Amino acid sequence: MIKLIPVQNWVPSLSGPLIIAGPCGAESYQQIMITAQLIKATGKAHILRAGIWKPRTRPGSFEGKGEQALSWLAEAGRKTGLLTAVEVGNSYHVEKALKAGIDVLWLGARTTVNPFYVQEIAKALIGTDVPVMVKNPVSPDLQLWIGALERLNKAGIGKLLAVHRGFTSLTSSSLRNAPHWEIVIELKRQLPDVAVICDVSHISGKQEFIPAIAQHALDLDLQGLMIETHYHPEEALSDSQQQITPRQFNELIEKLNVRKSKSDDIVFKTTIEELRNHIDSIDHELLQLLAGRFRLVQRIGEFKNSSNVTLLQLKRWTEMLEDRVKQGKTEELDEVFVTRLFEFIHNESLRLQNQILNSDHDAEQPLLSKYEQQNNSKS
Repeated sequence: MIKLIPVQNWVPSLSGPLIIAGPCGAESYQQIMITAQLIKATGKAHILRAGIWKPRTRPGSFEGKGEQALSWLAEAGRKTGLLTAVEVGNSYHVEKALKAGIDVLWLGARTTVNPFYVQEIAKALIGTDVPVMVKNPVSPDLQLWIGALERLNKAGIGKLLAVHRGFTSLTSSSLRNAPHWEIVIELKRQLPDVAVICDVSHISGKQEFIPAIAQHALDLDLQGLMIETHYHPEEALSDSQQQITPRQFNELIEKLNVRKSKSDDIVFKTTIEELRNHIDSIDHELLQLLAGRFRLVQRIGEFKNSSNVTLLQLKRWTEMLEDRVKQGKTEELDEVFVTRLFEFIHNESLRLQNQILNSDHDAEQPLLSKYEQQNNSKS
C-alpha cells in the first residue's frame, strides 16, 4: 500500500490540474530567466521544469549544462515564485539538486526502467521531504512503473506523482511515443491514490499534436500536464519540434476544457445509472455467449485431436475474420476494433485447443493468450 501526501498539500493554491512548464533543457542563464518570466506572466503554471542533465541516445547531442544550470533554475524559481523541477538519474544528481534548493525531482523513463537506478535514488532521498515525479519506463511495463513508485515510497517519499510520457514503439506513428492509455488507466486502477499527470510534449513529438493529447489526458481524468515551453523553440538545442512558446502555452491552457470527474446533478446520475445497468446486462450476455463459443471450440479441438489434424486452419481463420469485419461494418463498428477483438478470441481458441492436442505433455503450453502473457509479466 502506497502512502501519499495529496498534491494539494504541497503545491500552493492548486485548485485544478497541476501545470508544469519550461524548456526541455536549461541552455543558458538568459534562456531560463526569460522563459521563466514569460511563463509566470501567463499565470497558468505551478512548476517550472528544465533538464539539467540530459540522457541522450547518442553522444554528441546536447546533454545539458549540468551543475552550473541548477543555480539558474533555482534563481528563476525565486524570482517568479514558481516551484522548480529537474530530472535526476543518480544519487549525485539528487545531492546537487537538493543542495541548490530545487523543489521537485523527477525520474526519467530511462531511469525508471532500471530498478538499480531507482533504488540508488531512493536511498539518497531517505530523510528528505522532496516531492518526486516518476515517468513511465520506456517500455510498456506497468510493473516497472509501479515498482519505482513503491521503492521511493518505502524510502519515505510521500509526495509522489506518476508522469505518463508514452512508450517507445517499433511501429511508425505520427506521435513520438505510443500513448498506450490503457496502461495509464490500469495504473490508476491499481494505485488510485497516486496522482497521474501527462507529459504531453514527449507523447506528441510535434507542436501540432499537443492540444489534442493534452485534452485527451484531461478527459481521462489525469490530474495535470507537463508541457515543454521555450521562448524561442526554433533555437532550442534539443527537442525543438515538441516545444511551444509561452504565448502558445497560454493559449493552449485557456482553450482546454477541464471537465468534472463526477456530477451531483440528479438527472445526470439517474440517467447514467440506467444506461450503465443496460451495459451490465449486455456484458453478462456477452460473457455467456463467449463461454458457449469456447465450449464449441473445445469440442472442435477434441475432433482435431482424434483425427490428428493441425491446430491452425488458416483458410477457415481468414474467411472467418473477413466475415466478422464485414458484418462489423454493417453495425458501424470500427474495422480495427473488430479485427483486434477476433484476433484475441482466436488466440484464446488456439490456446484452449492446444491444451487438448497436447494434454499428455507436462511442459508449459507454447501458446498463451494475451491475458496470460500480461499476467506472467507481472510475476
